[in-house]
Amino acid sequence: MTRMAYVKAQRLQRLPPYLFSEMEKAALEIKRQGVDLISFGIGDPDLPTPDFILETLKEEASNPKNHNYSFSQGEPEFRKSVAEWYRKRFKVDLDPNKEVVALIGSKEGIANLARAFINPGDKVLVPDPAYPVYTNGATLLCDGEPVVMPLLEENNFKPELGKKTAQGAKIIFLNYPNNPTAAAVEKSFLEELVEFTQRNHMILCYDNAYSEISFDGYSPPSLMQIEGSREIGIEIHSCSKTFNMTGDRIGFAVGNENVISGLTQVKTQIDSGPSVYVQRAAIRALTSYTENGPPECVKRNVATFQERRNVLVEGLRSLGLKCQLPKATFYVWANCGSDSMAFARRLLERGIMVTPGIGFGKYGEGYIRCAFTISVERIREACERMASIV
Repeated sequence: MTRMAYVKAQRLQRLPPYLFSEMEKAALEIKRQGVDLISFGIGDPDLPTPDFILETLKEEASNPKNHNYSFSQGEPEFRKSVAEWYRKRFKVDLDPNKEVVALIGSKEGIANLARAFINPGDKVLVPDPAYPVYTNGATLLCDGEPVVMPLLEENNFKPELGKKTAQGAKIIFLNYPNNPTAAAVEKSFLEELVEFTQRNHMILCYDNAYSEISFDGYSPPSLMQIEGSREIGIEIHSCSKTFNMTGDRIGFAVGNENVISGLTQVKTQIDSGPSVYVQRAAIRALTSYTENGPPECVKRNVATFQERRNVLVEGLRSLGLKCQLPKATFYVWANCGSDSMAFARRLLERGIMVTPGIGFGKYGEGYIRCAFTISVERIREACERMASIV
């Protein structure tokens, strides 16, 4: 029987290998060789999902009615809980019927936003270095043209928002607290960003996935707190990082009702909304916030990450690697002073996995990203192993 040679679509041929998939393969191979691997790789929290969320998930999953289709926009109760969370957390009022949509994780929302608004050849402003989905899963898979905004250390990893930057783009993607650089911004930058987006008639997609993991008194702002933001933009969020629910794939987008409508319209053709029982567990998670702030489980997580951050930064600096003390996220962005892929390979030979900066874009070269989603003891052990090759 003759095998057919199926040719992939050109849009797939434009994609580089997905960095995290390649890392997973490398990790499996090194483990097969019997190496004790310490991974600073993928940003997946190692801390457990809080018990009260798991109990709700068990209860709701045992209800047969919760295994039917959900609404593509999400269950009404879930959308109301999102709006209420925004009111408590950011002092922002949202219309849950028009300004909120449930997502099967933030990645899905980013990709489907592009499907809703990008035509072939449309330009999209994407940061570099950045979460690869903005360029790959969103722009290239919709036959759009990515226009790079360099995030440079001398600019505190913020883009220069000038007339030349816009270049007739239709959408701008930005993410703070930032992955991979861990850079943080204040409201003043978001005000500048909203004004820039309005002036250039673009859609602003602001990815705020790390707003609840912050240190030293810093409280990351929401785009929705900025006057005029709902005229031009949406903010994407999820329960993944805040409540250690990455595998449950539950997120949400809020903001401009026309953009939310377009995103929802795409979703009606592609999915049937997140599982009802997962949405109900997320409701329990979101409603654990009070007017006074997050629940104890979130505070404990942040305290744990802060201790790890301190140990990792101290260890890397003692080895001569330059890095800032991040105000938020669970990443350290360290200057390795050389070819980041080669540096990462040398570390992998010693059983240490980091993410080479080049995987996040051209301007990530010379850096590595370390996710401190492992214990303090393993962080110290990794730094000891690094000492022989750094």
